[in-house]
Amino acid sequence: MTSTASSTDTRQSQASADQRPTWQQRLRRFGYTAPPRSDVRDRLVPPYSEPSPRIWAALGLGRGAADRITHWSGWGGPLLVTLLAGLMRFWNLGSPRAVIFDETYYAKDAWALVHNGYEANWAKNANDLILQHSGHVAVPTDAAYVVHPPVGKYVIGLGELIFGFNPFGWRFMTALLGTLAVLLLCRIGRRLFRSTFLGCLAGGLMAVDGLQFVMSRTSLLDGVLEFFVLAGFGCLLVDRDRSRARLAAALPADADGRVRPDAHTAETIRLGRRPWRWAAGLMLGLAIGTKWNGLYILAAFCVMAVLWDVGARRVAGARRPWLTVLRRDTGLTFLATVPVALAVYLVSWIGWIVSPADGSGGYFRNWAATDGKGGSWTFLPDWLRSLWHYEHEVYLFHLHLSSPHTYQSNPWSWLVVGRPVSYFYESPAPGQSGCPTDAGEKCAREVLALGTPLLWWAACFAVVYVLWRWAFRRDWRAGAIACGIAAGYLPWFLYQERTIFYFYAVVFVPFLCLAVAMLAGAIIGPPGSDERRRVAGAAGAGVLVLLIAWNFIYFWPIYTGTAIPIDQWRARMWLDTWV
Repeated sequence: MTSTASSTDTRQSQASADQRPTWQQRLRRFGYTAPPRSDVRDRLVPPYSEPSPRIWAALGLGRGAADRITHWSGWGGPLLVTLLAGLMRFWNLGSPRAVIFDETYYAKDAWALVHNGYEANWAKNANDLILQHSGHVAVPTDAAYVVHPPVGKYVIGLGELIFGFNPFGWRFMTALLGTLAVLLLCRIGRRLFRSTFLGCLAGGLMAVDGLQFVMSRTSLLDGVLEFFVLAGFGCLLVDRDRSRARLAAALPADADGRVRPDAHTAETIRLGRRPWRWAAGLMLGLAIGTKWNGLYILAAFCVMAVLWDVGARRVAGARRPWLTVLRRDTGLTFLATVPVALAVYLVSWIGWIVSPADGSGGYFRNWAATDGKGGSWTFLPDWLRSLWHYEHEVYLFHLHLSSPHTYQSNPWSWLVVGRPVSYFYESPAPGQSGCPTDAGEKCAREVLALGTPLLWWAACFAVVYVLWRWAFRRDWRAGAIACGIAAGYLPWFLYQERTIFYFYAVVFVPFLCLAVAMLAGAIIGPPGSDERRRVAGAAGAGVLVLLIAWNFIYFWPIYTGTAIPIDQWRARMWLDTWV
């Protein structure tokens, strides 16, 4: 790779027609100063925005203090938002002291998995026994047929090992990952928008989203899946910045020190080992090992990563960026994601693999030695053939799952919050289970998986804005957000006859929050707007954010299972389909 200094020396000693000094450079000896021009480095790695000096002046802060605050706010702001999210998610986490909704599967599966290495069949009264005896019950050894991979259940089981086989224990890890997801989103938004404010706004919006909040306080798999998907996206985003910075550093500079595109450099440079891309493969492998819809997300993110590489090579000056990426980047992109993800998925089954194959181990563990004898694949290890058979049976189950459920919903209704899912409901009498003694009639105590309505309805407009921004302004940030939403949402339209639920949407909630933050940034106004425009925009965006926060507070009782008079509960049922 030619260094900047040697290319300058060549230009000085052997100037070609394309390398001769510009007329601005010739006039510089007479005192001419060229107007500031954009540098390709700023296109490859845009700088982070900084608060206006007028803000610091209004606060009475000097330049030194302002610089220190700006420096520390990159982590300080996200950590403050995360602290708030964590306090809300861990507050009274063990309530309701019950096995709510699908915790009846995953809490017990997790406990069996961390003890046996495979899931087990529990007695019908197991939930009552677990609560009565504080989790001190014998773990069954009879293998159970389960239809989801083990990673999410191992995560839940880790919390149970630390804090016990009780509601707090089996909800601890989902609450922790739900909180850390807010931190990830703040940092991802900051890097995506080059703005600490917009990054913290995106994280703050997710902190007050009802669906993400409820899923963080319930031991279901989808909250775990959300965390790994978001972590994978964040790894790819860091890789994008670092690879583009490497490209920018390799490009030659002219006599003015301005970096220009260079076809030779852009088409020949290799971008190194790219460890963040390998980390993305690890995270997405854990996502697939939690629920299979992670496969769609892996495919979408791989396409997105390739498009990012093409864009970077094109900006750097490559004449044929697609061919260059095919030669230089695509192979590594594939190796760092697909094989890594599949290897992680396979390793996640290690407990099942090492369980006995004599019929006393995991479900179908002995299939190759019994029903699977013979055939053309007997040269493969028995455990691999048995696992493949298990996976095929699970695939058929998911493909034909159509048994009706009270709370099933069509994905068309998800964005408008058409049919939330009730995880827990009881009607305590006055003076019982927190019901006020002066309630008059029975209270309602519910945990409803309901996204904060005003946030989701605002997100409908934000998605339209993001798609417009991507299609007509070629804004890569909008494309990345749209990719995250599409990867988590659109595949469900292929299974409209299948029994599916609104809470599956929690996987793309972070990207909806990014979309709303991007829309809020547009409302505030672009850099360079006059003061009146920025003040009016900030007021409008501020009102929207405050209304969303108020909406979350208003629905707090039905997110946390707090007993409220039945009339107050009815007042919160804004749509008939919520009941």
